[in-house]
Amino acid sequence: MSHYLCGMSKEIVVSGIRSTGHLHLGNYFGAIQNYIKMQEGYDCYFFVADYHSLTTHPDPKDLKQNVFRVVAENIASGLDPEKVALYAQSDVPEIPELYLMLNMMAYVGELEKVPTFKEKVRSQPENVNAGLLTYPVLMAADILIHRAVKVPVGKDQEQHLEMARNFAHRFNTRYGEFFPEPQVFRFNADAVKIMSLDGVGKMSKSENVNATIYLSDDDDTIKKKIMKAKTDAGPTEPNAEMPDYIQNLFLLMQLTSKPETTDTFRNAFNSCNIRYGDMKKQLAEDMAAFVRPIREHASELQKDETKIRAILKAGAEKARASASITIEGARKRIGINYYIPNA
Repeated sequence: MSHYLCGMSKEIVVSGIRSTGHLHLGNYFGAIQNYIKMQEGYDCYFFVADYHSLTTHPDPKDLKQNVFRVVAENIASGLDPEKVALYAQSDVPEIPELYLMLNMMAYVGELEKVPTFKEKVRSQPENVNAGLLTYPVLMAADILIHRAVKVPVGKDQEQHLEMARNFAHRFNTRYGEFFPEPQVFRFNADAVKIMSLDGVGKMSKSENVNATIYLSDDDDTIKKKIMKAKTDAGPTEPNAEMPDYIQNLFLLMQLTSKPETTDTFRNAFNSCNIRYGDMKKQLAEDMAAFVRPIREHASELQKDETKIRAILKAGAEKARASASITIEGARKRIGINYYIPNA
């Protein structure tokens, strides 16, 4: 029997994966690597946030393709659907039911003050839908549906998690103690942050595709992007401080090349003999070799729609086993448990 159904002995961790855009190196080293480690010691619920993506009205054909690709890329990166519940948000109807309950405890004034909502109002004034306003409430439902205690989130999502705690507290105050108040999970204090290859901000799914290494990029594309990465004329004195964009190249090399390769180029930098062209050529080779097996595995998985559907089905069944217990408990506390099946 799955450990999801035989007593919650392990701490519960929940994390969402956006279904828009292609996964890139920043996602891999900043999140997926930690997911792979978490799956060994926690009850993990990892979901593809397809309902969240509806706020931007994606084409139905693209939505399905994006969800399947994200699932395939996460599995190809090392996530084991046997060890975690990997599911699509929309396959767990208990989530929108809890979302509805929590909306009754969310106030328009507090939702309008959320920085991400303000930013969306500025950036897409023609599409300020109610889903954008209540985005943090759906996010809270995603977490509270499993009564999770730990949520790995970035700095930009910490306010949303604080709101989830607020909703849990309001529910507990009004209806009786039920939801734990979830906390930020700093699984790895030294989380890796990958900069964009143009030296501007971090790698992004959408900001600058030519300065981002995607897990779906082929060898030639990776090599071209690395060779165009921002560098300078090199250090003018021994052991000089590295600019952040040069540090980033060394970080990428450290993550994907042999230690002695990184040491060779670091020594060359410290002695003012660095040739960035040679460094980037080596990094491009090593990076292509690193991404290749992930890309090929993900590509094969995406061709097997039956297998991906089976993985999502199994994940949804694990998630619903947990979610149904939460909904039953929430309904009882609120007092809306009139219908008793098989009575």
